[in-house]
Amino acid sequence: MTGPAVADASGRFGFDCSQDDFLGGRLSITQPRKGHRSGIEAVLIAAATPLAAGETVLDIGSGVGVAGLCALSRVAGARAVLVEADADLAALAAENARRNGFAVAGADASVDVHALDVTERGAIGALGLDGAVDHAVANPPFYDPAASRTSPAKSAAHAAPADLLDAWIRFAARAVRPGGTLTLVHRAEAVSLVLQGFGRRFGGVTILPVHPRPGAAATRILVQGRKASRAPVAILPGLVLHGRQGHGFLPEVEAVLRTGAKLEMTR
Repeated sequence: MTGPAVADASGRFGFDCSQDDFLGGRLSITQPRKGHRSGIEAVLIAAATPLAAGETVLDIGSGVGVAGLCALSRVAGARAVLVEADADLAALAAENARRNGFAVAGADASVDVHALDVTERGAIGALGLDGAVDHAVANPPFYDPAASRTSPAKSAAHAAPADLLDAWIRFAARAVRPGGTLTLVHRAEAVSLVLQGFGRRFGGVTILPVHPRPGAAATRILVQGRKASRAPVAILPGLVLHGRQGHGFLPEVEAVLRTGAKLEMTR
């Protein structure tokens, strides 16, 4: 679907945009056609976050805001803080929030958007977020540029050295209150790297493998940890996206992606 908002965004930001629906059309999101494009991973981490009314969720590396806005669409009375290093994407995230009916400025704002690199020294203090949020979500870059062939258009969003993941998790650990959670998605083979990043910062870690089809190896993992918890790691039965044939999502996945159903990550 292409309309005035897409054309306007393309003209102002200097890149071609598309307009995409999430949660069965409850959210209409403008995002670049090239480079990182938010998809089901953002919806899954939002659905897995145990956000409640009156709480705040932090979307780290928010891009155009899909994960944070999906979380707000699911939970009335919650608030989101979106932090994105790319100033154009941060501006587009704010625009997406407004166009979907979320207040971005003023005393009644439900969304705060910040253009800031969370890996910079002093970032947490600059935002005033030390221990200030209840939950955090992150869809970090998946691939190390030294080991991948990521295209130039996608390199900034999809490729990063391993220490970037640790920096994002460290930022989340500073921002989340004791008892709060971090939920992130990553490629399945990075499980040891993710667990190393959670380390002593988040305990009670729960891992949900995501499989494309029955019998296929997991390609993604959703990982959730709770700050100050000492519970051991738990691996949940995997989430299977599609049946053995065809490209349609299985009913339980469709409910999460289209109707805003919760994705349980309880032990």
